[in-house]
Amino acid sequence: MWTAPNLNPLKHCFFGAKGGVSKGIYAGLNVNTKSDDDIENLNQNLSIVAQRFGLKKENLLLLNQGVSSDAVYVEAPSQDKIYADGAVTDKKDIILCIRTADCAPVLLEDDKAGVIGAAHAGWRGAYKGIIENVVGLMLEKGADIQNIAAAVGPCIAQKSYEVDEAFYKQFMDDNLKFEKYFAKGKKLGYYQFDLEKFCVDKLKKCGIKNVKVSGHDTYEMKDNYYSFRRFTHQGIVKKPKCFATEISTIVL
Repeated sequence: MWTAPNLNPLKHCFFGAKGGVSKGIYAGLNVNTKSDDDIENLNQNLSIVAQRFGLKKENLLLLNQGVSSDAVYVEAPSQDKIYADGAVTDKKDIILCIRTADCAPVLLEDDKAGVIGAAHAGWRGAYKGIIENVVGLMLEKGADIQNIAAAVGPCIAQKSYEVDEAFYKQFMDDNLKFEKYFAKGKKLGYYQFDLEKFCVDKLKKCGIKNVKVSGHDTYEMKDNYYSFRRFTHQGIVKKPKCFATEISTIVL
């Protein structure tokens, strides 16, 4: 797991793969409730997560995530009922959660205003504006951009994130300045994409100056994190959605 140095260490955590009860291809702290992992193991893993904050798994706000830019304000916890990729709250004891396995989890807090946010920033969501939408919603709820601290958690690193020409062209057709997020790939016609830097720059463009990153590569750090791309390369993913995910959390 990783805790960001600019967020309250008692109120957030980027969990990794270790510490859970799941077995087999889900071994560890798997929290992917869309997978066919044993429901009892999933519930126990979720309880472990909540217990870090002295709360119960019923306090977790688990979004039904996709690849959208939809952010929601929540006043009560729920599990897999809200279709969105970002959440904001100013209520106590709601643990905002983001589940990932290579995508970037982004956690945000304004401790003075008592407003927190969380975003699921895969490349599609980040490209569509999920980070901006979460920040915007935080501001609507009373946060001050000067007081927001943000952290980009463990995600796939540029050296591990190979993309094709179509991916590259989509970004270049939108903005030629996006060239800085790409390095030449190991094969002709391929590139290496820097998701972490893309997310950091999105946060800074919103006006957030206090931004930290983990620098942890989920693909490469196989003993610490789950990685959809690594699982795919290993032939572990046999059915859609049947792969392990880690969880990143923040609470007031």
